Amino acid sequence: MAKVTGIGGIFFRARDPEALNAWYQTHLGITQPDVAVWMQEAGPTVLSPFSDDTDYFAADRQWMLNLRVDDLPALIVRLQASGIAVETRADWDGDGSYGTFARINDPEGTPIELWQPPG
Repeated sequence: MAKVTGIGGIFFRARDPEALNAWYQTHLGITQPDVAVWMQEAGPTVLSPFSDDTDYFAADRQWMLNLRVDDLPALIVRLQASGIAVETRADWDGDGSYGTFARINDPEGTPIELWQPPG
């Protein structure tokens, strides 16, 4: 059976696309097509619609990026050193069976969940 094999891209509107591209490249290491295609490492990807009244992310946003990371504590230190607010909460991690999580927002307010899978 034919099926989807992965995410080919995430496309969204921005007030200042060039500045936002630079922010994602500088702080998260995500390159853009005009620089080089971002080659992802294999791993789990979740596609999960939430109820329209969820409080899991900001009510004024229709979507949130969840990005898989390899060393969340080190990335948190680097982001904070760059002046980026990082939020962590123990209840996001639960018993750790899903991994560890932190949240940031890009300069245009898009919520980004940083996720380090367990193990």
